Amino acid sequence: MFSQMNKDSDVMAYFPKTLTEKETLNLYTKIQTEFDQFGYGLYAVELKSTGEFIGFTGFHWATFESSFTPCIEIGWRLKKESWGKGYATEGAMACLNVGFTQLNFDKIISFTAAINDPSRRVMEKIGLTYVKNFDFPGIDNKHLINHVLFSLDRQSYTDN
Repeated sequence: MFSQMNKDSDVMAYFPKTLTEKETLNLYTKIQTEFDQFGYGLYAVELKSTGEFIGFTGFHWATFESSFTPCIEIGWRLKKESWGKGYATEGAMACLNVGFTQLNFDKIISFTAAINDPSRRVMEKIGLTYVKNFDFPGIDNKHLINHVLFSLDRQSYTDN
């Protein structure tokens, strides 16, 4: 299920490429390592009614070279059959609550390709604020290199 989602060209449209089975296994291992190392990571998202895996949402320790890294990133990826139903927003809002009230993060950021309007809308719905555009390092695709950065700090979260 996880590998099928990562092979889907629609799901991965705003990433440099789809993932192979091996790359998906490497991603899974990285997710597990972050849970072991930090106590948080990307959580599986399942439908309550059926238990069906539909994607993930949660936190990632972003360390690529940039003016705002290292940092805690909130992210999500869902199977396309689950798009447009509010699952990304619902899951991300729950994660923000955990991040600020239980994990005591000071700030949570999110970023995506500037052309990824659906993820930008989720960022806005969950209360993140646009910070800036930046070029993501190592991306050669001229349509995907430009990214947007959004952010939310604990004080702003608790004030709302």
